[in-house]
Amino acid sequence: MAGGPRILIVEARFYDDITDNLVRGALQVLTEEGAGFKRVIVPGIIEIPAVIRYAIRSIELRATDYRYAGYVVLGCAIKGETDHYENACRVAMDGVKDLTLQYSLAVGNGILTCQNQEQALDRSDPEGRDFGGQAARACMRMLKVKRELGL
Repeated sequence: MAGGPRILIVEARFYDDITDNLVRGALQVLTEEGAGFKRVIVPGIIEIPAVIRYAIRSIELRATDYRYAGYVVLGCAIKGETDHYENACRVAMDGVKDLTLQYSLAVGNGILTCQNQEQALDRSDPEGRDFGGQAARACMRMLKVKRELGL
């Protein structure tokens, strides 16, 4: 692990190929920035906010003193034939947003919400739109903003 800030990466593995791309992009940026990281895998995007809360709660309960400076969340929802897509997106995005605001977290959100597999692959590709790398950059930038504001 690098000597820089410690980042928790929460990756939803429902679409492995897409998540693999997101992770590759994020790890490249975090490595370049000198950040250390731990990866936690969850089944889908709905579970992502719970893991962030678990990490916060473990500090509150003094179950660990392993604090994370920031969080990168990665995963994908692709619109299907039912309304599960809308529900999953709302739960995941609102959950991450609520935790970010409640606990003043530095979060890079790389949860893709796409109409089809082609969109998701384009957005996740580290050689393309690189939303995983963008999420890691956002997390690192928010860490700098927190420091600039004295947090």
